[in-house]
Amino acid sequence: MIKILITGASGFIGSFLVEKALEKGFETWAGIRKTSSKEYLQDKRIKFVDFNYANKDILVSQLKEFIAENGKFDYIIHNAGVTKCLNASDFDKVNYLNTRNFVEALQEADAIPSKFVLMSSLSSYGIGDEENYTPLRITDTPNPNTAYGISKLKAERFLQSTHGFPYMILRPTGVYGPREKDYFLMMKTVKSGLDVGAGFKPQHLTFIYVKDLVDTAFLALGSPLTNRGYFIADGDVYTDKEYTSLVKKVVGRKHVLNIKVPLWLLKGISVIAESMSKVTKKPSTLNRDKYKIMKQRNWECDIQPLVDDLGFSAKYNLLQGLEESYAWYKQNGWM
Repeated sequence: MIKILITGASGFIGSFLVEKALEKGFETWAGIRKTSSKEYLQDKRIKFVDFNYANKDILVSQLKEFIAENGKFDYIIHNAGVTKCLNASDFDKVNYLNTRNFVEALQEADAIPSKFVLMSSLSSYGIGDEENYTPLRITDTPNPNTAYGISKLKAERFLQSTHGFPYMILRPTGVYGPREKDYFLMMKTVKSGLDVGAGFKPQHLTFIYVKDLVDTAFLALGSPLTNRGYFIADGDVYTDKEYTSLVKKVVGRKHVLNIKVPLWLLKGISVIAESMSKVTKKPSTLNRDKYKIMKQRNWECDIQPLVDDLGFSAKYNLLQGLEESYAWYKQNGWM
């Protein structure tokens, strides 16, 4: 039986990765911390493991002990990471250093899998063309402008520097779906009659439904190709107005009050929110890193290499994905 490890398994994307692995009949190991929620990891077939990615020496010992008892992992999807932190330096520690420790520990413990998939982000490439709105291409030079994006790029570049380590890098655009909280809040706001936007210049937005992203990860695992990276999106592009119109349709709201927050004001609010998080000791959803992401006008990316190499085709367009998400939010008492 194929043995797979999915790190960050308790999170939004991770829990769907686990479900897909079980569906495929894999021996599925969920990498989570002892303090992590198992709310979406209730299947009795799931096996759990808690590796110490912050300490490479301990991690090497843990991997050797695991192999002695269970054998090597055939596949690994490294999905663990952070999208918001109290301190910007934590992005580097978790998204880059932990990834480096993990890969080096796998090498030192003679535990290199047949394929290692890194869940990165479109943010690793930074701002796209905001004049002519041409899509980002994988041949473009990455230039991330956020602590989050920089940490993801460092992890990518480390992987690309390895030898004899079979990896694939996935860089999804905005991921949405059941269990996700940020797009849910936007949907809930529209449902309440408000549409709050950032800035006055139109945004070009791209999306990927979580189930399509998960399918792509398993396409990458099963492909004979290695040591490549791809942008992941459903292939469509929407303006911020078009996105709001679809959300209104899904939640059954004909009219909303449209409020555009000037970018200078949003930046000020972000700085204040970030300062308050230092006091409360809880990461703020709105911060200077998030401001740069909300400020970005062009999220278009070229997915043709993904189509050509892996045969990717999204099963969900944005309307279908929003409808399924909304149904889940209602069924589970979120909405």
